Amino acid sequence: MKAGERTECGSGVLFEDWDFPSDDSSLFCDSSTPISRLQGHITWLRPQEICQSPVVFPATIHHSHAKQGLLGDCWFLCACSMLLKNKHLLDKVFPPHQPMWGDSKYKGSFHFHFWVKGHWTEVTIDDRLPCIDSVLCFSHCHIPSAFWVALLEKGYAKLHGSYEQLWAGQVSEALVDLTGGLAECWSLSHFGSEEEEQHTSKENHNQARRQRLDLDIIYPLRATCALSCSTQSIPGGDSELGQHHAMAVMEWLDVKTVAGSRVRLFRIRNPWGRCCWSGAWTEGGAGWRSLDSVDASDIQARAAQGDFWLDETEFLSQFDDVTVGYPISEEGHLRNIYTGNPLPHRHHLAGRWHRKWRQYADRPPENDVRRQHYQAIALHMWKVEKKHFHLSRTVNKPPCASTHCHAHQREVVLPGQLEPGHYLVIPSIYQPGAEARFLIRVFSSSSSSLSALSSPAPLLPLTSDGEWETSHFRGSWVEGSSAGGSRNFPFHGQNPCFPFTVCEEPVTAGLNIKVTLRQSRADTDLLPIGFHIYKIPAGEQFHSIPSEDPVASCVPHCHTPDVSLSCSLPCGAYLVVPSTYQPDCVGEFTISLARRINRRVVKSQEKLGKAIQEVSHISMMRS
Repeated sequence: MKAGERTECGSGVLFEDWDFPSDDSSLFCDSSTPISRLQGHITWLRPQEICQSPVVFPATIHHSHAKQGLLGDCWFLCACSMLLKNKHLLDKVFPPHQPMWGDSKYKGSFHFHFWVKGHWTEVTIDDRLPCIDSVLCFSHCHIPSAFWVALLEKGYAKLHGSYEQLWAGQVSEALVDLTGGLAECWSLSHFGSEEEEQHTSKENHNQARRQRLDLDIIYPLRATCALSCSTQSIPGGDSELGQHHAMAVMEWLDVKTVAGSRVRLFRIRNPWGRCCWSGAWTEGGAGWRSLDSVDASDIQARAAQGDFWLDETEFLSQFDDVTVGYPISEEGHLRNIYTGNPLPHRHHLAGRWHRKWRQYADRPPENDVRRQHYQAIALHMWKVEKKHFHLSRTVNKPPCASTHCHAHQREVVLPGQLEPGHYLVIPSIYQPGAEARFLIRVFSSSSSSLSALSSPAPLLPLTSDGEWETSHFRGSWVEGSSAGGSRNFPFHGQNPCFPFTVCEEPVTAGLNIKVTLRQSRADTDLLPIGFHIYKIPAGEQFHSIPSEDPVASCVPHCHTPDVSLSCSLPCGAYLVVPSTYQPDCVGEFTISLARRINRRVVKSQEKLGKAIQEVSHISMMRS
């Protein structure tokens, strides 16, 4: 039988989808997840075979919410919560007025639309659903007679190839697939108790302030944006929650206490359909006594099965990540989550990275199971002159905006407010020589255009004119003390640091710094190496790597004997930080630092070298 073939069933001819048949090929891909133990126990039934009066949507919104079954797809169910808050999005994904059970036009099929690589793609399924003992074994609604969740989950499973492919994923990906919009993920893992925050490093403290500010910014959009939270630990000491579990934020509001202060509360829905929290704002908790009794009763009454309340302090300390989906209007326009402004202008451009003969490849961490199928990607942006600019000179300058680092994600988002003008956007993949396709999307509040460069500018040759002062410094990466790895790892700050100064602006325009990092290893045993250059803030002494992003970088890390970077830096104090890609890689290296000089500002190389040796020694010995 072929796809779309129909078979007799009762009084009508019902559709059977043989592209996604009712057998193990639609359930499993490699039997690597816990649902593999269900083989041989699953039967496929249509809704009218499961209950007497099936419906797509129940009468009340509380009964419409998804409840997770035996499949670990909480990330998908969190994104489904946004559909219930936005009927125009629900109608886009699950078109209304489809013939249902009891209708003379019902044929046993349902149609869905998912956003795939820039286009809305239709997926058609039959309504045979996996069951155990005549009960749905995967996701379902809170009442057994409603089937929109189970049907949508089957359509999404067909899109991915099998149900097992939905085991573990990112909420941001499902939000994009269900809305065609954007989603950003913020890390909250550094939040903790007041005592812990007192010991937080300056870098993490600044990041924490940014995260809190972001929550305040999107507060006016809380009713229209999607918000979810996830944990990689066990909040509240509840052993049921486990790891890598995502939950939906149904609402959040600021409430005035009887003492006159304000408290921010979040109503969280657990896709498991049961409460897993025992904090101050659970039923009968001490937190409710700080509110007016009428307000407390009204707020508590909003919680449905699987919901629980917590305050902002609990929220920030108990969850590791927050995902925000951009609001989408009925006209299909996104709204900026930072400003609230509509983004009605959109463009997208497809491209690909081509494999080259040099194939020095960095690998993602082997223990990063959930992201091992993605290449690490990043976006960098430079402001350029109208149509005419030199590519090499441009990219050797710090970008005006960029993602923090290469991330093993399906999609990275670069938000920002840009002045009118022309910009160069470069998508990059961390692994040199890797081949992949990509899609660049631009959403803007005003008219814009997007096009690819027709012919890249030639590489900028290293000029030999002028006078250069060259210094050579030796160092080593020592396991456990100075082998911190790349910026993708938390111990990057342990790497050796080499300070230098740029005394004056170059007399002529162009490059004034050349840095080469060479590793002392055999060509058959090379480590992936690279380096960053950081600016030391004016008036500050060198103690550690600054929290700001580097001003220049020689990345991605390459399995080559040496790597080099030429750039133009304004006067000031800087650090060169060499690193291997992964931490605890042992090796020795040499750094060659060449500075373009004017005879009027030549400084003592001996004095500079002594200072560098003393500072780098302290850095390498730091635990």
